[in-house]
Amino acid sequence: MSIFSLVDDSSCRIHVQVARQIARKILSGDIQENEKLPSEMELCKVFGVSRTALRESTKLLSAKGLIESKPKVGTRIQPRSQWHFLDPQLLDWIQDIEDTKPFLAQFLGLRKAIEPEACALAATNATVEQRKTLSVLFQKMSLAAHTFDYEDWTVNDHLFHQTIFLSTGNQFYIPFGKILSTIFKQFIDHSAEGGRFCLDEHKAIYDAIMSGNANQARTSSRVLLDDENQKLAQLKLTA
Repeated sequence: MSIFSLVDDSSCRIHVQVARQIARKILSGDIQENEKLPSEMELCKVFGVSRTALRESTKLLSAKGLIESKPKVGTRIQPRSQWHFLDPQLLDWIQDIEDTKPFLAQFLGLRKAIEPEACALAATNATVEQRKTLSVLFQKMSLAAHTFDYEDWTVNDHLFHQTIFLSTGNQFYIPFGKILSTIFKQFIDHSAEGGRFCLDEHKAIYDAIMSGNANQARTSSRVLLDDENQKLAQLKLTA
């Protein structure tokens, strides 16, 4: 199959390289839902790998809901409804495809549904130590914004939002905070320098959490996540 290529001999395990290539083609739509993959023999030849390595690859892709393999039937692409979009490795593979905007737009919708409530819970439940951590991180974000230090802003912005999820007092928010950090890299790493830091919007969230005002924290988060602040078309620095 010409859309694939031989895997190279790198530090990344062979079966992961193969899985990544196939996943990218599925995620980008180059291989359609319900489409059948070539036979094991064909894929082994295309990738230049052993049958054992290929089978490890298909196990990895199956675990992420991308494909389904059946004896004597072959391997088909699963419908999107089966894909495990919040799997960290799958998110990493999404970053490889050419047009990530549709994924980012949909994820922003998820953020709007979850993050404001996380901010409200943090305002109520954050410990003294967590509030201290938020304070240090916000000070670093302020300095980065005023000195136009995009790299420092990125690091501390990730940690700021992740700390908010850790501060909710609800353990089910914690994994989402880690996933969110992965997605932030898509919003921020692809933004052009000179984009806008939403420092005022972050300050409103910070002030509300520090003062224990859950309603204001929720409202301020919604303002930050407003489409005007999160314009994917311009990929501004606003996460």
